[in-house]
Amino acid sequence: MNQQHNKNRAFGFMLVILGASFWGIGGTVAQKLFQQEHIEVGWLVSSRLLVAGILLIAIYKITHRHQSIFVMWRTKQDALRQILFSLLGMLAVQYTYMMSIAIGNSAVATLLQYLAPLFIISYYIIKKYSKLTKQDGIAVSLTLIGTTLLLTNGSFSTLSVPFMSVFWGVLSGLAVAFYTLYAVPLLQQFHSLLVVGWAMLIGGVTMSIFYQPWHIELSTWTLATATYFFFIIIFGTMLAFWFYIASLHYLSPKETSLLGSLEPLMAVITSVLWLQIPFGGFQMIGTLLILCMILYLTVFQKNNL
Repeated sequence: MNQQHNKNRAFGFMLVILGASFWGIGGTVAQKLFQQEHIEVGWLVSSRLLVAGILLIAIYKITHRHQSIFVMWRTKQDALRQILFSLLGMLAVQYTYMMSIAIGNSAVATLLQYLAPLFIISYYIIKKYSKLTKQDGIAVSLTLIGTTLLLTNGSFSTLSVPFMSVFWGVLSGLAVAFYTLYAVPLLQQFHSLLVVGWAMLIGGVTMSIFYQPWHIELSTWTLATATYFFFIIIFGTMLAFWFYIASLHYLSPKETSLLGSLEPLMAVITSVLWLQIPFGGFQMIGTLLILCMILYLTVFQKNNL
């Protein structure tokens, strides 16, 4: 039993690490699209959610031919849960994060998004599901300090942004916390492919009211543009969100949200290697702290946090 438990945890670690890594790399690819191809942020969000959602639901139907894709719509309670997860979770994560970037910058937005582990642990303590442990303190400290150094290179002067950027960034962290916690009861009832697929589809349809995906001039696209776009859909959206949510089958929400700090790590690494962005000494220290957090959770944590 213990051996199977360890195998399940190892699989969960693999899923969340891949999901967060795809998120980070996808963000760098999106930056390439914004800078070189002048793709609108809102258009990209609505388009990628719609396409990725349809693909995930199609994959479920192909792999589960005799199962209905409308299973969560059979009762009002299940339907309401899925809609709340789609709008307050999936879409809220996307929208608040992009708003924080638009008003301020991506460094502040990403940093504030990774307040999510603190919100999750605070929720557990308030609800008396658990007490604050030394393990929580170590993991959160490694995550916050490592992410801060990674994104600022030790200089907070780059974080001077308007109040509303901070406001949307904090909301982004709350959205990630809600997304992570609210997914657990849904996953106990329905397949992760359907939960994430419908969330993306509903979020994409909602975003399409404001940013119509069919309003695009494809004649200006190059092969590189199309390649970047489909990479963002397949890896940066579909697989990233699916793997992250599926990891909750095997790990606690606290562990999953902490390991999600690999997103800024991968974003920085790919930016340095691909976009030739300088990488400072404090960023190297931040990278090592995040890797230490992963090693700590992987090796020294036998049970869920």
